[in-house]
Amino acid sequence: IIEKIQITFFTDPEKVKEMYEKALKIYEARDARARGLKDEEVDKFYGCSLCQSFAPTHVCVITPQRYSNCGAISWFDGRAAARVDPKGPLFAIEKGECLDPVKGEYTGVNEAVKEKSLGAITRVWLYTAFGYPHTSCGCFEAIAFYIPEVDGFGIVHRGFKGVTVNGLPFSTLADSTAGGRQIDGFHGISIEYMRSPKFLQADGGWYRVVWVPSEVLERVKDFIPKELIGKIATEKDATNIEELKKFLMEKGHPIVERWKEKAPEEKEEEVVEEREIPELPLTIEGVPVAGVPMAGGGFKIILKNVKIKAKKAIIRRIEKSGGK
Repeated sequence: IIEKIQITFFTDPEKVKEMYEKALKIYEARDARARGLKDEEVDKFYGCSLCQSFAPTHVCVITPQRYSNCGAISWFDGRAAARVDPKGPLFAIEKGECLDPVKGEYTGVNEAVKEKSLGAITRVWLYTAFGYPHTSCGCFEAIAFYIPEVDGFGIVHRGFKGVTVNGLPFSTLADSTAGGRQIDGFHGISIEYMRSPKFLQADGGWYRVVWVPSEVLERVKDFIPKELIGKIATEKDATNIEELKKFLMEKGHPIVERWKEKAPEEKEEEVVEEREIPELPLTIEGVPVAGVPMAGGGFKIILKNVKIKAKKAIIRRIEKSGGK
């Protein structure tokens, strides 16, 4: 238990740089000690609800191979905190039965998250960014974001000041990721998790990653498969999707093979039946508006709480006879 603590603030840029590099070495030594333990070798994980003041449905699940999203709490840290204060914000989670070892679903985790989120979250897959991904608070060190144009993931960390390869800065991506929600393709993560064998395990891991800021890539390069070295783009190699595609093809990134596998499916011609939809009376708050001239080119349709999944959507305006 710490009884006294002193904090010194450095404002000189050179001194800050010196202390920053020193701090990274200390954190690296700490993290290295925890890497020998595997998720399969423990009976308990640990949870953290510290961020529920601003993300009420978020519950961080901390395992030996998946650090807290903020990167500050390892499995050992969680165990120590839960023992010191059993009723505190860090608590033990009985793993229970493993329902899916690849996606990382455990009955005990589901039960704990459901209880701590007051029923808002009922399932969690720890090692994927799709389906029932781990929720994100807002303190995450980095974001793994899906890039549909290349069927791969980009990663951006909090310290990156530029715009990512999809044209969005960290702040905008964070808005789509945070809040304790489960959003497909937007996944808050820690830097240490990127060094884990469980990193996006169900999605292809590092073989699915196509863009990472050079600063982060340098920090985790020793944990990236050797055959991928030089094949993952940074902000120095690609600043937009077209440049990214060109880079990946030139370097022979494994993701290109996924494109080739999907190509035959996309080339299949679909028969689209075109037919005019008869006019139906529209009602706005009880007032029928069918047949009433609409200024400005038509009317607005607002869909709420709707999920639409379609392989292809074609919208055409059908001209009536007489050009009207």
